[in-house]
Amino acid sequence: MGEVSRIGRKPIKIPTGVKVEIKDDGIVVVEGPKGKLEKKLPPLVKVNIDGDTVIVLQEDVRKKLRNKAKAFQGLARSLINNMVIGVTQGFKKSLDIVGLGYKAEVKGNEIVFSLGYSHPINFKLPEGITAKTEKGSGEVQVRVIVEGIDKELVGQVAANIKRLRPPEPYKGKGIRYTGEIILRKAGKAGKGAKK
Repeated sequence: MGEVSRIGRKPIKIPTGVKVEIKDDGIVVVEGPKGKLEKKLPPLVKVNIDGDTVIVLQEDVRKKLRNKAKAFQGLARSLINNMVIGVTQGFKKSLDIVGLGYKAEVKGNEIVFSLGYSHPINFKLPEGITAKTEKGSGEVQVRVIVEGIDKELVGQVAANIKRLRPPEPYKGKGIRYTGEIILRKAGKAGKGAKK
């Protein structure tokens, strides 16, 4: 066998109350206290479940495909690991809304944003994703926390929310990830301030 992915060869411990199953068509199913996730495994890997441990292995492939198999082994391992974390602890991403008068309010399965446009924006949350808002501090008006068991989906929803009003570089107004540093530009000086 060729080289083994360093991340890929680390076994994944299955916590109590979590069930991991690999179907014939390469679909991995992970079920736990917070829900059930299904994802297709990348090619060139095989998964062994041994008691409470999942081991991801590369398939025996020609030399040409070894690097691909190594990469897919690492990908498959982190995919399954994230699924296990998701169904036990879940994932969350928080965003800060900065700007005077900017607001966000969760109503059922949507978030209603007031972001300085002439109309409010209704952002529908996909199935499996919940959100809550907290009062911000300092320049942050509102903090929006997106939660779910699917790491990829949580990240995608957070990115879509950020896209509604990306932070502008002068005053930093807009939506940003909590802790994200916005590089500020200096505003233009008054007329006749040529150098």
